[in-house]
This record gives sequence, structure tokens and C-alpha cells, in this order.
Amino acid sequence: MSSDDDPSGATLSYRNILEREMENALQEVGRPGKGLFLSGVSAGLNLSFGVLFMAMALTYAGGFGSDLTKQAVLAFVSAIAFLFVVIGQTELFTAQATMAVLPVLDGRIGLAKLGRLWSIIYAGNMLGCAGFALLIATVGPPMGIVTPSAAGALADALTGLSWWVVLLSAVIAGWLMGLATWLAAASRDTIGRVTVVLLITATIGFGPFHHVILGTTELLTAMLLGQGVGLPVFGGFLLVATVGNVIGGSVFVGLLNYGHIALAGDDADVDVGSDDEDAE
Repeated sequence: MSSDDDPSGATLSYRNILEREMENALQEVGRPGKGLFLSGVSAGLNLSFGVLFMAMALTYAGGFGSDLTKQAVLAFVSAIAFLFVVIGQTELFTAQATMAVLPVLDGRIGLAKLGRLWSIIYAGNMLGCAGFALLIATVGPPMGIVTPSAAGALADALTGLSWWVVLLSAVIAGWLMGLATWLAAASRDTIGRVTVVLLITATIGFGPFHHVILGTTELLTAMLLGQGVGLPVFGGFLLVATVGNVIGGSVFVGLLNYGHIALAGDDADVDVGSDDEDAE
């Protein structure tokens, strides 16, 4: 999830963005597996700070005046962790669900290489989530910064729903994550990327919509603190949320953006955000 500043200040065309992101994806595909895995672990750890921040907010607040206030607070603090991942340029599975599919659609790599990339990053993310969940469960209650009930409340918001509700919620989360990744790539400076990431990823936490990486840390933390989350519940969440996130990022962002640019012909070279269009 990286995007270089444009020192010239020139706007980027749709095709420029697509080509740059395909090149970035191809670089990731070519990286050694150990490097990808460690980057995935780092992303899982960094994103899990969002769970710690949300649990701390619930613990310290002791109650909110309204559900709107509570969700707004949780949305903001969880979005900070997404920013850690973006600025740190570590590999998050839900971001790669959007960007890594681009060179596949363009015929530059096959499904086998895409599967390798996804599986390595996914495994790294999961390990990072598990490690951080153990950290929260170990230090949170003794320090008084995370109560078991706070962790349980976060998990409750993601469970107890029909599988198709979780699936569609996960599609929305993957869609939003894909938009954050794509628009961050289109941003010409760091301030623009920060703003885009904070606004879009806060929406995931505001729902809360089912993001498989963030949700994994939430459910594992609740499980470790004895909040009624069993392996069947966790396994069901993992399967459905993963599928939904992939659909949301790959189809509604990756495929549609690739399609409209690839089929636009010369129109794709129009500068993004340019105010110099000719008036008739």
C-alpha cells in the first residue's frame, strides 16, 4: 500500500495510476516469500493497534451518551491503525485483494502467482493478529486499560448475525478498503493520503463492517479473555469475512477500475482533478 509523492505537482491520469499500481503489484509478486511474510506479520500487528485503541476507549469511557457518539469514537481510533499500515507500507491482505488482481486482469501474471502472494500475506497477517491479541489479553486487564467486557463488546458487534449479513458486510469493508488503497495511490502528497485513509477506513469502524484482519484480532482477544467466542464462531467469521473482503476489493474496486480505464481508450489520459478542461 504505497504511493510516491509527485514532486512536479502534476496531476496523474487514470492510466498513470493503473500502470503504477500494476508495477507495484508486480514488484510485490516478485519479492522473496520471507520478506512478504514478515511484512504481512508487521501489518497484522500494526492494524491490531486499532483493536487495542477501541477496547481502551470502551474501557475508559464506561459508557457513551449515545450509540452515535460511541461509533464515532471507535471509528476514529480504529482508523489510526489503518494509517499505521499505509504509512508504514506493510502488506495488508485486504489491500492486496484490490491491487494484486490488476496485473492478473491485464494478463501479466497468472492465478498461481496471485494465490502465492495472497496466501503468504494472509498467513503473515493472521500471525500478527494472533500475537497482538495475546498481548492485549495479557497486559490489558492487569493494567486496567482493557476489560474483558470491552473486548466482548467488540466481538459481539461482529457475531450473532446470519452468514449472508456477514458476507455482505465484508463486501462493503473490502470495497471501502479497496477504495482507500486506490485513492491513496491517486493522492499526490502525504497529506492527501492521510486524509483519504482516515476518512474511508473510519467508515469501516463506524459500521462496524466486517474486516477480516481487524476482526480476527477482536475475536481472538475476546476468546482469550473468555467472552464466549469459540472456534466454530471464529472459523465461520474467518471464512465468510475473507470471501466478502476479496469480493469487495477485487470486483468492486480492482475489476471495475481496471475495466473502465482499459476500455476508455484515449479518455483514460485525461488528468485526474485537472481544472484546465476546455470550455466550449
